[in-house]
Amino acid sequence: MRRTDREQSRDFALSVIDRCEYAVAAFASPGAPYCVPLSIVRVEDVLYFHCALEGTKTDLLRADPRVTLSFVGANRAAETEFSTYYESAVVTGTAYEVTSPAEKAAALRALCQKLTPGFMDHFPSELARSAAVTAVWGVRMEQVTGKAKFPPKAFDQNK
Repeated sequence: MRRTDREQSRDFALSVIDRCEYAVAAFASPGAPYCVPLSIVRVEDVLYFHCALEGTKTDLLRADPRVTLSFVGANRAAETEFSTYYESAVVTGTAYEVTSPAEKAAALRALCQKLTPGFMDHFPSELARSAAVTAVWGVRMEQVTGKAKFPPKAFDQNK
């Protein structure tokens, strides 16, 4: 990280990750870069996302499981300078396809709990209906960095 004065702790980066509903994931791709936003949940040191059983993401991950994910927890243009106040985290890691039914169900439960907590009464029936046609991937977090630039006063995330 070039701007070490903006570097934040791992705990700060994890808090940004946990607050974000999605991340932009970048995958190694022959010929052209490939990135896409994904709904993400963190369970300890693994990030989980779901996708179709087949497609560009799965093809790329099977060929090269390295991935980088970018999270923006807050962002606001500065009002008195040509700058931006922000909180962000970047994770690099190695992806793996979740094949264990128990891990897959736990990852999907954690993702649904994060994104749709008021709908969890329906989770068992939705899992039974869709688990066979849903892929789940985990990303073992190997490097986690956090970065922020705060305004002179406390950062107001509501603006």
